[in-house]
Amino acid sequence: MAVETHVLDDDCEAITGWGRTAPTLARVHRPRGHAEVVDSVRSSGARGTIARGLGRAAGDAAQNAGGTVLDMTGLARILSVDPAAGLVTCEAGVSLHRLMEALLPHGWFVPVSPGTRYVTVGGAIGADVHGRNHHLSGSFARHVTALRLLTADGEIRTVLPGTPLFDATAGGMGLTGVILSATLRLLPVGTSLMRVVTERARDLDDLMARLIADDHRHRYSAARIDLLARGAATGRAVLTRGDHLPYDALPRRHRARRAPLVFRPGRLPGPPPYVPGGVLGRTTVGLFNELRYRTAPRARTGGIQSLAAFFHPLDSVPHWNRIHGREGFVRYRFVVPYGREEALRTVVRRIADRGCPSFRAVLKRFGAADPGWLSFPLPGWALALDLPTGLPGLGAFLDGLDEEVAGAGGRVHLADDARVRPEVLAAMYPRVGEFRALRAALDPRSVFTSDLARRLDL
Repeated sequence: MAVETHVLDDDCEAITGWGRTAPTLARVHRPRGHAEVVDSVRSSGARGTIARGLGRAAGDAAQNAGGTVLDMTGLARILSVDPAAGLVTCEAGVSLHRLMEALLPHGWFVPVSPGTRYVTVGGAIGADVHGRNHHLSGSFARHVTALRLLTADGEIRTVLPGTPLFDATAGGMGLTGVILSATLRLLPVGTSLMRVVTERARDLDDLMARLIADDHRHRYSAARIDLLARGAATGRAVLTRGDHLPYDALPRRHRARRAPLVFRPGRLPGPPPYVPGGVLGRTTVGLFNELRYRTAPRARTGGIQSLAAFFHPLDSVPHWNRIHGREGFVRYRFVVPYGREEALRTVVRRIADRGCPSFRAVLKRFGAADPGWLSFPLPGWALALDLPTGLPGLGAFLDGLDEEVAGAGGRVHLADDARVRPEVLAAMYPRVGEFRALRAALDPRSVFTSDLARRLDL
């Protein structure tokens, strides 16, 4: 799936994040090998350069106004697979989709899968993406055993976990250099199917209690919340948990017995290039949320789903980000620590009272914090929601939520952000000073920079 850009002339393209907000112009280079990456970085000019994968970060982390953007999708080779050790080495432009295609037939799955498989390995490390299994497995970079990084001095370094450069690169949004390749530890699976448990939670407190009680029994869990529900139903949700289905647990007559590791995701027609604004307003989203909640089983075990249906239902719709209309959407993803549940309740109540029509709102529990200095996860409750950009007063409303989150010791996800004020960054990311110091020493001329870096003074 190609990066969505609009060519303006021979030199510049307008680029946005997946949210389709705040477009900026940059020269886009599309290297096909390591030497071309080095040449592009050397010739990037005063406005610097930033690497970009498949463009699924919702914010401005992979934009660089007036500078250069390196489209890394041309570096897409799987270099080696060690089936005995469960390791794969691949170039940074390989997508998680491609890894699944290549490795699932041999009984291997990616260790962490975010809500889309159209993410490159380099992007997954740079954003240190997380999935439904963070409470057990942590984020993506925790499963990287080594990476190759082109730094601003032109050196290609092998970077290992446990080093300052690794911890700055994991979640560092591409600002320490260009990831060229990486070695990942894989997860063995017996089929390409999931065993699924589904249940309804009547409100936010009921949902949190269910997650606390049973999360440790399942590798994956997440809840879709109805953020338009109010009163006694505030925070009601459909909770889904899952585990990889072993081959010996397949029903006797199930068609997957003949080909248990087949991976053929379905594909639906995409929305037109221009969708009228307001299609996903309060009425439409309210009806959808009501239908989803009422049709979900009160409690069901033993369901079977494909990997694609369980992990990436929206990937079946090409360019689904168009459904919010020309103005796009803002993804607000935040986490607050355990013990600060009242902050989560306050944020959910504010969103419900304001009637924000979030078509997609997901709550997860995070486990132990990851070592990346700018990695998003910390032990706590993480909520992600998509809001139409055109909502009146949205910026001021989200600024207020930022203060609530930061005051509780939480943070927003930088990969999805395009609007957070720089003055709240240090409260959210206490190691940002160390990150700035390492970056200043490693890249004093800011060869690697982005719209996000300039906006937040990273």
